[in-house]
Amino acid sequence: MSDHGMDVDQPDADAPAFNKNKRFRRDKPWDTDDIDRWKIDPFKPEDNVAGAFVRESSFATLFPRYREKYLREVWGTATRALDSHGIACTLDLVQGSMAVKTTPKTFDPYILFKARDTIKLLARGVNITQAVRVLEDGVACDIIKIGGMVRNKERFVKRRQRIIGPDGSTLKAIELLTECYVLVQGNTVSVIGPHKKLKEVRRIIEDCMRNIHPIYRIKELMIKRELAKDPKLATESWDRFLPQFRKKHLSSAQKSAKKREQIADKTQAQAAAAAQVGEVSTSAAVADKKEKPKKKVYTPFPPPQMPRKIDLQLESGEYFLKPKEREAKAAAERKKRQEEAGERRREERAQAFVAPEENKEKTVEEKRKKRKERDHGDDGEEKVEKKKKKKRKVAEDEEDE
Repeated sequence: MSDHGMDVDQPDADAPAFNKNKRFRRDKPWDTDDIDRWKIDPFKPEDNVAGAFVRESSFATLFPRYREKYLREVWGTATRALDSHGIACTLDLVQGSMAVKTTPKTFDPYILFKARDTIKLLARGVNITQAVRVLEDGVACDIIKIGGMVRNKERFVKRRQRIIGPDGSTLKAIELLTECYVLVQGNTVSVIGPHKKLKEVRRIIEDCMRNIHPIYRIKELMIKRELAKDPKLATESWDRFLPQFRKKHLSSAQKSAKKREQIADKTQAQAAAAAQVGEVSTSAAVADKKEKPKKKVYTPFPPPQMPRKIDLQLESGEYFLKPKEREAKAAAERKKRQEEAGERRREERAQAFVAPEENKEKTVEEKRKKRKERDHGDDGEEKVEKKKKKKRKVAEDEEDE
């Protein structure tokens, strides 16, 4: 019983916990797991309820002169492809430009932006069959500007060539793994494909221009493609399967720190080995014990002024020489240094032709001479004395008998 004399229902311990944040949610019988939420349905004329556009919109782009011949040949194909979506296009050979605009037949509001991308790709060197693919649903394009990523011209050319690879093998691998069309042209890279894959291609291109080889990203994409085939890994993280590439290019400070670590490890290893044997290495002790820098004696006077270049020239008398004489003197000194360096190089080269000392086998006379020297030495004299005593003892024994 409660304080008011009424019974209160106790919560059931077995009942599942109810989330208050989801109290207003209702079941959606039409929302099933077999629905593809990423699917883009085609936009049809009956979907445009508002009818024809009120005003005309247009886009124009310039093209280089070398593309004029090709554009004249394929302009009929481009016109037919755009006309099927209700877009009009014009080719101005005098101004060197292409333009697209809406017409009363246009029913898709976004198709004008796709037509703009089509003429951009045609101006960038993409062929007509690939350029008109942008007009399809689910296909987009990306023009990556790589011209300003590298300052050095030679380095830029090398890294751009790295995207293509030997005989176009790297570019072909990128196209197969990402299902995109990639064209490297001048200072830009044109890519055509699904939205999701465009991000992967952009990442590969930008990393390549930052001196990261495309092979690392290609290897990662190959592993991801194999992992995507396994339905068990759909809800798991793939980080443990992907390779972790270590950065090999170190800065000067990192190189110095790494060198100091190696020296410290080597010193510790030497000290440990010496401690086990029982002999402390003097070199390890000196390395461990840091020498304190000596304190400088304080003087209230400033340090003496260093001589200027003109002062040194006045002392040597070079200051009073004429320009031609100075040049002649400098040339003579330079020639002298070159001759000394050339002499040193000649000596180094000549050392390769010096015959090494041969270990000749000693002759019989040399062996006999060495044996005599050994016998007549300190040890040899003792042996001779021993022999004499032995002979003397033998002689005395014979006399006693």
